Parts: sequence; structure tokens; C-alpha cells
Amino acid sequence: MEEQERKIPFGLAVVPFIVMIVAMAFTILIFEGAPQIPLILGAIVAAFVAWRCGYSWDTIERSVYEGIYKVLPAVVILIMVGMIISSWIGSGIVATMIFYGLQIISPSLFLVTIMIICALVSVMIGSSWSTMGTVGVAGMGIGISMGFPPAMVAGAIISGSYFGDKMSPLSDTTVLASSMAGADIFQHIRHMTYTTVPATIIALIVYWVMGNKFAGGALDNQNIQAVIDGLQANFLISPWLLLIPFVVVLLVVRKVPALPALAVGVILGFMAEIFVQGMSTGDAVVALQSGYTIDSGNETVDALLNQGGISSMLYTISLAMVAMIFGGITEGTGILKVIVEQILKMVRRTRTLVATTVFSAFMTNIITAEQYISIVIPGRMYNQVYRDKKLHPKNLSRALEDGGTVTAPLIPWTTGGVFIMSTLGISAFQYAPYAVLNYATPVISVIFSLIGFGIVYVSRNEGSSQDANPQDRSVDS
Repeated sequence: MEEQERKIPFGLAVVPFIVMIVAMAFTILIFEGAPQIPLILGAIVAAFVAWRCGYSWDTIERSVYEGIYKVLPAVVILIMVGMIISSWIGSGIVATMIFYGLQIISPSLFLVTIMIICALVSVMIGSSWSTMGTVGVAGMGIGISMGFPPAMVAGAIISGSYFGDKMSPLSDTTVLASSMAGADIFQHIRHMTYTTVPATIIALIVYWVMGNKFAGGALDNQNIQAVIDGLQANFLISPWLLLIPFVVVLLVVRKVPALPALAVGVILGFMAEIFVQGMSTGDAVVALQSGYTIDSGNETVDALLNQGGISSMLYTISLAMVAMIFGGITEGTGILKVIVEQILKMVRRTRTLVATTVFSAFMTNIITAEQYISIVIPGRMYNQVYRDKKLHPKNLSRALEDGGTVTAPLIPWTTGGVFIMSTLGISAFQYAPYAVLNYATPVISVIFSLIGFGIVYVSRNEGSSQDANPQDRSVDS
């Protein structure tokens, strides 16, 4: 039998996931360790299961390399973001953002404001990672200086950043989801408003309530002034420095690829370190690798600005690659396909299919640790089923984004989760309860699908789509 035709029994297919999840629970919750070892253990068990079921070692090894290959673009972005954080801190860009942010933004509206700013920037550039690595870092500094819990600030930044990642036509996940489902990208974006707009409104209300709570007396104005004084004492603060992030945003908006745009940001930041802040060339070069360091005499300022550099991203890179070893084996040997097919057997109704797609994308994130795979695999597996049920492809594309894109940062070992931990300094276990949009979106999506709201069928006439009638929304398969 050809290896491509070998089918791993469902009972064996779930073993690697059970082992990985149990090991993950013990390692993180009890031993307070890192996720890499449980993922490696799961990969070893998955490889053994595949080998016992007839897959050659060459096939398994090739699956490992293919999995790692898929994460290499993220690794390059991580390296660039590490350098841009370091150069933008050393150049005074982040200090300038924090300085003006502390003076302009009302504490009671800070969480609402930072979410909206991140959403706008992310929509313009189409990247949640670039938004969090630039505006997000400054937002963390402003929020912490105001006395907000770091996890709360991170939650608002993540919510705004992933709004843009989900709704921007420049976003790679938006393009990927629409293409996997066979939907027009702008129809896909419009259809996502059914779930994204209510989730955004809920998030803004929650952040407004939280902001008012802290504005009522928990904020330390003396600490805020100390941070402002510390920034002025150690950096040349100038609004002209904000031209550098503006140039980067402009480049991406003009469809310059992310890597060249980020490289321009690093170069401009590096030059500003030397010619604006007076840093030596040697120190600026070292900071790109090891991160920016400062001893300002103010603990809050030091905690905010001692970060960045390629070295700060090495943990994230190792976790991303280890996660994709596990994900590569489970996808390449058909283990994940077996599980998804078993789930499909339980789908009997149209409304259940959409909810199942959301759940499958979320579970794929947990299993493979990569949001792109959470879009690709369920997209491939469910595409024909949606066609058979006469569902418009934009139902599938929306479900893939609702379950895949926005849930990725909620899982600590996904590439998104580890990126945020390295960039914002907060783990998913801490910020997840505050990333309101990210968990509200899939919940709303499942509820709407189960009641039949927002489901669109393909019209029998002229191949156009139309909203389903209430009677049609619950038609059995």
C-alpha cells in the first residue's frame, strides 16, 4: 500500500494529542516549565504512531522539515521585530510615544483608545504582529506608567491588533481564508462584520468599564510624572521622531512587503540612535543583537525600555519551530486528517457545520500551534461539504477566521502566543482573560451559527448568494 493511502486508526491518531496535552498541563501548571518539551514529546509519540502504521522514517522526517519550513517566514519577522523594538527604543521613538501618550490620553479612556489605535494601524498595514511590535510596545509603556495591570493593557492591544489582522484586505490571514474557501476577499470581509462588529462593541464596553474603574483613584499621578521626567532626562523627545513609524506604515499601506518595510524601520531607528540620541555606533550595533539597556534611576522607565534585540526572540523562535515539528508530523502523516474526518461524521445540520468549523480551527491552533494551518486544514477539509450543502463560501471563510485567526494568541504555545510573550512581555495565561475581542468573536460566531443568523446560501438562480430564510437555516443535511 502506498504511504499516501495508509490510514491511521482514530484510536491511535488521538494518542499523540493526549500525551502532548497531559504533558503540557503537568509541565506548565505543576512544574512551571516551558511548552517546548511537551511538544517534543508529542512529536516523538506522533512519529512512533506513524512509523508503526507503515510510514517510513523518510516520510516522517520530510514532514518535520516541511513543518519547520512553514514557520520560517514567522521566524524572519521575529528577528526583524526584535531589531526594530531595540532600535526604536534606543532612538527615542518609543519614549516619545509614551511621553505624549501620558499627557494626551485620558486614563479613563486609555484602554478604549489603545484598542482603537491598534485596530486602525493594523487595518492600514494588515499585520497584528507589526502593530504589536511597534505601537503595542509604546502602548504597554503608557498603560503601565498609568498604573494599569500589564495583562489588561496587553489584552486591549491584542484585541485591536487582531481586529485589523482579521478585517484588513492587506492581511495575509484574510487573503488566505478567502482563498481557501473560494470567496471574494471583500465579500469575505463584509461577511465577517456579522461577528466582528458585535465582538468589537463588547470589547470597547468592557475596556471602558475597566478604564473608569482605574481612573477612579487607582492611578498614581506621582509615578506618571516620574516616568515623564525620567524619559526627558534620558532621551531627546521630539514629535519629529514619529515620522519614522509613519514612514513604515506608509510603506506597508503602499503594499511594500512587510520585511523590506520593517528593515527600513530598523535602519531609520538605528540612524536616529546615533545622530539624534548620540549613541555610539558600537553600542547601537550591540543593542540590535542583545537589546537596548538603560539605567535611568527610575525602575518603571528601566522596566519599560530594557528590551528588544534578536536575543529576546530566541525563546519564541525555538518554541515556534518545536511546535511546527509536532504540527508537521501530525499533518504530513495524516494524523490530523483522521481526527477532522471523525469530527465531520458527527455533523448533521448546516448550523452545526459552521459551529464545527469554528471549533475545528480552534483545535487545530491548539494541536499545530500555527494560525495559518488552522485556516488551511479545516479550509481544505470542509470546502466540499459547504458546497454540497449549497452554503456560500464566505460562510466557510468567516468561520475559519473566527475560529483560527483570532484564537491563535489565546494559546501560549502558538507562534502568535509566543510572539506576544516576547514582544509585550506577558504570557497568554495572563492576558487571555483581557483579550476580549479574541474570545468574544468565536463565541458569537458559534451562537449565531447555531441559531442560523448570518448564514448565506448560494442562490439556485444566477449563482448569486442570498441570506437564508429562517426556515432554511435549520435544514438537515
